[in-house]
Amino acid sequence: MPVVSIPREEAHAIFSFLGMVASLDLAGSSDGTKELLGWKPVQDGLLADLEQGHYFTK
Repeated sequence: MPVVSIPREEAHAIFSFLGMVASLDLAGSSDGTKELLGWKPVQDGLLADLEQGHYFTK
């Protein structure tokens, strides 16, 4: 599927609320979740997991 850049106004017209949210520059962190739920991740992070290569083999 080809990917093209479209102006913010056009994205909002096409995707409505989702277009507005996707255009925001939002930083995210798991720190709040860790604190609120006592979550302590024990597995590899996403990038380390992807580097193992097993997702892309047949």
